[in-house]
Amino acid sequence: MKIAAVTDDGVTISAHFGRARQYAVCEVKDGELGEIELRDKLEHHTFQGQHDHQHDAPHDHHAEGHGMDARAKGRHAQMMGAISDCEVLLARGMGAGAYLHLTEAGIRPIVTDVEDIQTAVRQVIEGTIEDHTERLH
Repeated sequence: MKIAAVTDDGVTISAHFGRARQYAVCEVKDGELGEIELRDKLEHHTFQGQHDHQHDAPHDHHAEGHGMDARAKGRHAQMMGAISDCEVLLARGMGAGAYLHLTEAGIRPIVTDVEDIQTAVRQVIEGTIEDHTERLH
């Protein structure tokens, strides 16, 4: 199994899925944490200048929720491309749209309060990690 964590330093889990610059991908074999590979990740700044709506169309900013529209889904898919081989993604915060789109892609998102990547991965292996969905925005 592979578990990804969003990170900026390779050691701690980033507080925000969209703003993190990398993934730390942890290989788990026979219940043991193996090697950790750092992979580049697209981030919010990659998509600067792109809007979530058309200016000439009537719209309600709250109708679909944060990050729920088709364009956001496309951006999330691009962000997830580097972890398509992973079963779990750890973050300390993310938008509800990213959470939904990860789930739809077959990747289990977990919003954790644990900062250390290795500690959080061990908790996933042990089945003791808590998913703090109240941290979704």
